[in-house]
Amino acid sequence: MTIKKPTWNHQFTLVLLVALSFVISAHLSRHFLDPAYLLTATTNFVETGLMALAMTVVILVGEIDLSVACNLALTAALTGVLWSHYSWPLPLACCMGLTVSAMAGLANGLLVTRLKLPSLTVTLGSMALLRGAAQVLVGDRSITGFPDWFAGVDQRVVGPFPAITLLLAAAAVAWWAFLTRSVRGRMTEAAGSNPAAARLSGVSVDGIRTRAFVISGFIAGLCGLMMMSRVGAARWDMAQGRELDVITAVVLGGTDISGGQASIPGTMLALLLIAVMRTGMGLAEINPETQHVAVGILLAASIAVPNLLKMRTRRKAALAT
Repeated sequence: MTIKKPTWNHQFTLVLLVALSFVISAHLSRHFLDPAYLLTATTNFVETGLMALAMTVVILVGEIDLSVACNLALTAALTGVLWSHYSWPLPLACCMGLTVSAMAGLANGLLVTRLKLPSLTVTLGSMALLRGAAQVLVGDRSITGFPDWFAGVDQRVVGPFPAITLLLAAAAVAWWAFLTRSVRGRMTEAAGSNPAAARLSGVSVDGIRTRAFVISGFIAGLCGLMMMSRVGAARWDMAQGRELDVITAVVLGGTDISGGQASIPGTMLALLLIAVMRTGMGLAEINPETQHVAVGILLAASIAVPNLLKMRTRRKAALAT
């Protein structure tokens, strides 16, 4: 396995945190442990999970994409407007929405790789641009009334499991296999861990980084269509603030914020932790702002703790010499 991964202690800590969150959530509401409810609740976090998988690769190569949630909203808004206002066939409108989302990712990638701009600055700007474009397209209204074949994607089941939850699980396995078992996965890891050496080895580091942004944009657009189907509406403010959960899941899961290290199982465990926390707090009628604070604390801790441990290790090494 070429992808560096967090130690067992890190993943074991995540498992303990998930278990603790289950206990606290069950204490907050007696409805939390209803199996049927829990299976249904998983569908609320599929879009976050899919975007987190794509974000894992973006951060692995040393970049970040803050625009994913806004790209999601723009895809939904554009698709809805083309279908409702301009009478496009819905499949064609969906294809156009996905094309625009991928092009937005491509624009981010080119600005980062060709103009050498920081991805934090680039995607912060595109974050505002894409959300603003979504608001211009639909205003304060909601676009509803989608056909039956498109609406209610979260209602489709395979046995007792929601189909889109199984889709997320399959995507996680495929992403893990790509990063750990394929030549391109090893090249992606090399582009993040040691880009200078990767270039000398003939790896197209800029190409890999650009593709990471394109994939991130495309997945965000796909999630926009899924959310539009799940909630039965397209609005400019869809998934507002969702990038916080996406980045938290990736970094808390063990992916190094500076690149070169990633963990798909860690990302999924961290996503589960966030899902349990938000679901439990939602049942306890804790307001969304407080939920954002809790997730923000997780994100800050997931960045600060590893850095403190690295500083401690360096200090011990310096004293030893």
